[in-house]
Amino acid sequence: MVIPNADITVFHLFLHASLFLKKSAAVVPGFQNVCSTQRQCYQGPSALTDFLASHNISAAQIRSDYERRRADAEQQAGSRDATADPEQVEQEAAGTPEREESAEQKKKRKRKEDAAIAKIKKSKEYQRRKIQLSGEPGEDDDDELALDIYTKSKPLPGQLENCENCEKRFTVTPYSKTGPDGGLLCTKCSKAQEDERKKTAKAKKGPTIREKRRKVQSNLLDGLVTRGAKSLLEHCVEKVADSINDIEEFGDLPPALLNRLSQILSKRRVLTPRTLDLFLRPDVDKVAIYDCARLETDDYIRIFSIVPNVEKLDLRYAGQFKDSVLDYILERKVPLRDLRLDAANLVSDAKWREFFGLVGYRLESVELSWLDYAFDNETTRHLVAACPNLRHLKLKKCFHLGDASLDLFAHFETLQSISLSFMTPTTPAKLTQLILSAGSGLQQLSLRRFQDADDSLLDAIHQTCSKLDKLAITYNDRCTDAGYAALFDHWKNPALATANFSSDRDVDNDASEDADDPVGFASSGFLALMKHSGQRLNKLNISSCRHIARDALTTVFDGKKQYPMLKDMDVSFVSRVDTTVAAGIFRSCPSIKKVVAFGCFDVRDVIVPPGVALIGIPTAQDSIVQEGGTSFI
Repeated sequence: MVIPNADITVFHLFLHASLFLKKSAAVVPGFQNVCSTQRQCYQGPSALTDFLASHNISAAQIRSDYERRRADAEQQAGSRDATADPEQVEQEAAGTPEREESAEQKKKRKRKEDAAIAKIKKSKEYQRRKIQLSGEPGEDDDDELALDIYTKSKPLPGQLENCENCEKRFTVTPYSKTGPDGGLLCTKCSKAQEDERKKTAKAKKGPTIREKRRKVQSNLLDGLVTRGAKSLLEHCVEKVADSINDIEEFGDLPPALLNRLSQILSKRRVLTPRTLDLFLRPDVDKVAIYDCARLETDDYIRIFSIVPNVEKLDLRYAGQFKDSVLDYILERKVPLRDLRLDAANLVSDAKWREFFGLVGYRLESVELSWLDYAFDNETTRHLVAACPNLRHLKLKKCFHLGDASLDLFAHFETLQSISLSFMTPTTPAKLTQLILSAGSGLQQLSLRRFQDADDSLLDAIHQTCSKLDKLAITYNDRCTDAGYAALFDHWKNPALATANFSSDRDVDNDASEDADDPVGFASSGFLALMKHSGQRLNKLNISSCRHIARDALTTVFDGKKQYPMLKDMDVSFVSRVDTTVAAGIFRSCPSIKKVVAFGCFDVRDVIVPPGVALIGIPTAQDSIVQEGGTSFI
């Protein structure tokens, strides 16, 4: 007979109610008489009988089956007790049935029991039970107590048990894990414990080969090459960065180390309002935070409340830098001289104008970038009028600046360094006039993404600029190779230390790379540059100058000509750079430290000198240093 699943619960309720009535009749005086009286009053079938009958179930059949099973069980138990060995009965009562096992199995079981007992002695349950015992039990008593806990607290597979961690009831299996206190764990907690164990084991094991390689490549992108053991200072700085959440203050660290820590933490994106306080001290005059993405407006105000004498301020990704912060600076009369803000889009034009009007006379350097909401040509006019002592000006990706701003900058006679990158098209004549008016005093000139500038700009630089130390003209497709060659030919300017002509090339892909008069920085301009500034050049960027011929590259870097001060070079996507050119660079530049060569697919199996970071060439071989006839990698 099968009872439907949906009715099993109801059937059990009726069965328990029936048993309760029988027990009550036997225990409570007078209850039987009441029940008898009620039965005499009600002669029909009971509610349970009606319920079972409606589902085609016989109550009499259920009772007879139950009585038969109970009688059989009692009979089997009586016969077993009569014939069983007393020792076996005792073992079954203790829950440890005797079975045949080999000597090896006995040793294995003994080791498992000893390990479990040792673990139980360390558990909280064992300590609690031990305290409850009266007197001072000895070592044997301790073992018996641990064995008792072990025997009673180890459910067999198939039994129900509560999870030690979450207290959820689950079915024990042969694969159930043991918790920290000796109890069993459910499937979910067992998985969590196993993941934690693997994580701990991985941390103890250290970084894998893949992680080490990734770290090496990351350092290469930063231009860092480490041979041998790191210095004690490097180890200390990295250890501090790894434990930044456990550090309360940096103490009297020198500014150079503070700046390095700020760079590392910014790269890891862990600079928060809490870690910001570590870099703020009342005795410093410079604050440089290279990742302010997690800072709020109140955090910027806190900078000037803790460091009231800030003279140099450098904040990158300062998205929550608002008008109220500038109001606080004006109210506290912070003595700012150098200001560098990146992505401070929430400052209005009116507040910029007020700020320049009140503190402009102190400003010597202003660098603003990625401003697409405010800072227009009228704000530029206030900047020029209110900052008579400005020496360095950098405006990058300011979306509202145009020709009117170029006209205003032409009256900046005190400028020594100017870096401009506009997002709106400008007139080439305006840019040329700026150079003719202010170029004589410039030491650094950077013009990025002025795509319409032509050879007249190069001619103005040749005629006017005589003090330049850095020259950058990038992303231009109008200036010609002949114009660049004329710029460096008999130029009265001293040799450059930094030159950047990245992406100065013909944007027409159909134009031949071997054209007689190519557009952009090509072979003639490259040869003229290295002839004019090669002996003093420290940093060179000619990436994406696709018209530079291989002959020009091998002529410059032939291994005989020497460029003793060249340390940093970028030749990415110059298709004519191959293994021979790369090897020539290493021979002609004894001080080279970093070479970037992405997209140079003809560079294969080049041997990199010690201490040089070659970036972008996956097939480059590690260098071998010969010392005393022994090779060390």
